[in-house]
Amino acid sequence: MRTEGTFEVVSFQPARLDPGAPEVATGLPVGVAAMEKRFTGDVDGRSSTVFVAAFDQERGAGTYVAMESFEGSIDGRSGSFNFIHSATTSGSDRTSEYFLIVPGSGLGSLASIRGGGAITIDAQGTHRISFEYDLD
Repeated sequence: MRTEGTFEVVSFQPARLDPGAPEVATGLPVGVAAMEKRFTGDVDGRSSTVFVAAFDQERGAGTYVAMESFEGSIDGRSGSFNFIHSATTSGSDRTSEYFLIVPGSGLGSLASIRGGGAITIDAQGTHRISFEYDLD
């Protein structure tokens, strides 16, 4: 099945994370943030996200990895699940995308959800999410 919705970022809070690993100097700083998103449409609900990026703010270029915990409904089925996504941008594009619903992470009517999806941003700046998924 395929479904989609739009979303907005409700909050984006940079966080200090010290994993205890030795620092390595690189050309892009690595940052961590906590995000909350609100979804509307056939994807309706909210998510809590851990967001990690190596990003150049001036150029708007870099790569991110995000782990999201979603709760709400997909095509009218209520529950929760995790999904992971990542992408790279040079400032005006979006490449090397990855998107996966974490197997075994679903609860409620979404307990057996599996599949993938995509995030797109249109010319007007609207953020869209789509899921290609199966349920048992």
